[in-house]
Amino acid sequence: MALKIRLARGGAKKRPFYSIVIADARSPRDGRFIEKIGTYNPMLERDNPQRVVLNAERAKHWLTMGAQATDRVVLFLANAGLVEKPAIRETPKKSAPKAKAQERAKAAAAAEG
Repeated sequence: MALKIRLARGGAKKRPFYSIVIADARSPRDGRFIEKIGTYNPMLERDNPQRVVLNAERAKHWLTMGAQATDRVVLFLANAGLVEKPAIRETPKKSAPKAKAQERAKAAAAAEG
């Protein structure tokens, strides 16, 4: 069974509240789960200690059992010191302005200064 550590949404409309759960990868997002190991409340400020509440001991246990964390949960686990922080990805070259747009930007900058 492929296990995931992921967020299960709760709360009212426009007032999200998430549970951090261990679930089978095939089960629905808000459906059946094995264990609840924490909560995440995005409505609170970033420095509030109640924003992310995590049972680190149980998270460590499930990681050793082979559970894979989702991208958002990996950030929570990294902040708790349980996993390595993921590298920040650079913006792809594909989305950069093309040659003519870069020339126009350089010409505008030269005209200004």
